[in-house]
Amino acid sequence: MSTDSMNHVPDDVSCDEYRHVSRRRFLELGSLSAASVTLPSWLPSVTFADSEDGVRDVLVSVFLRGGADGLTLVAPYADPTYYAVRPTLAIPRPDSSSPNRGLALGTFFMLPSTMAPLMAPYVAGELLAVHACGQSATKSRSHFEAERYLEQGKPEDYTIQSGWLARHLATSAPLNATAPMRATSITYGMPRTLAGAPKSLPVPRPASFGITSPNAAAVKRLYNGAWTPMRDSAIDGIATVALLNKLDFNGYRPANGANYRNDHLGQSLRAIATMIKGDIGLEAAHVDANGWDTHANQGSVGGVLADNMTEFASALRAFWQDIMQGPINHRVTLIATTEFGRNVRENGSLGTDHGRASVMFLMGNAIAGGQVITQWPGLEREQLEDGQDLKVTIDMRDVLAEVVQNRLNNRNLSAIFPDYTPRFRGVTK
Repeated sequence: MSTDSMNHVPDDVSCDEYRHVSRRRFLELGSLSAASVTLPSWLPSVTFADSEDGVRDVLVSVFLRGGADGLTLVAPYADPTYYAVRPTLAIPRPDSSSPNRGLALGTFFMLPSTMAPLMAPYVAGELLAVHACGQSATKSRSHFEAERYLEQGKPEDYTIQSGWLARHLATSAPLNATAPMRATSITYGMPRTLAGAPKSLPVPRPASFGITSPNAAAVKRLYNGAWTPMRDSAIDGIATVALLNKLDFNGYRPANGANYRNDHLGQSLRAIATMIKGDIGLEAAHVDANGWDTHANQGSVGGVLADNMTEFASALRAFWQDIMQGPINHRVTLIATTEFGRNVRENGSLGTDHGRASVMFLMGNAIAGGQVITQWPGLEREQLEDGQDLKVTIDMRDVLAEVVQNRLNNRNLSAIFPDYTPRFRGVTK
């Protein structure tokens, strides 16, 4: 089985919109290159962060596309309503005798057994969950809209074409002024998160990335007299190809006993680890983890969601061991987000439908891990949004903004998250 098929959710468990969005994403992403998306006219005059001394983390963004069910990924076993509304899908309590019992994250939340690999970074205080979080300014349950709003950093505004992470890069000095590539995505086109980012390139298969026809010299001649941003992007792209070809992706050996599975997310994070250790000037990387739209056969041990959770937890554990452990300290922060959560109640197909709040994960040496940060709203019907969904009590921009300021050394938050004043939640040390 190929890594692409291993990261694909069967059509009979996801909704029509998710299948449509997934199939057209490649065409849309192809138009979101750094050269084709200009920075917004409202971007104010900014002060570049003092980053030449290298005091800034590399940010790794993982997007769980499809709407990941936060009530399974980090389940509230101490909320008695959880078991009443999910008689089939609820995870057995940590103190039960079930072989599939959850793993306690304190006295209220637990991880499902399929996510056991994450217990090590959690216990080490380097993995954090933020629960009941989401997009407070929109109630859209459309994959297309919710993904767009999250990635651009502002809901309900179709005039914005650039991404929040792109605007961070645009408002901060490069860590390495001579590096041809500051950011990458392990995708076939530029995701909106990085749309408009300077010196950024999508690299779907880093180990075999290159220019076949015409050759690099011909491409350079072709763009030599082009519009300056397009010419510079082409030159940087050629230099990036040459740089990546010097890295031995296939021969890379992870450190500290880390073992990346041969699946999409595992191999994507392995490639990102290779680039980070290769010291090529990488400042940000993005990877999509697809298939979280679980309308049917969701499961927590068997089923589609269990497979996704296994891939996710195993990949993060390997990356943590490889990059964040041992005598060499790589300054890296990983964030995992999703566009929305799922309904509190399970449906008749043993799945869950589109909801509101979900959970975020953050991982790194400077993350205030070993806890679940939340303002828990409760699961009783009168506590739910529209009587069916977990309420959003923490806006995801609060979390992203804190990381941008405290770990990426960038205080231009009004440019990165326009028309929003974040409230820091203590997710960084």
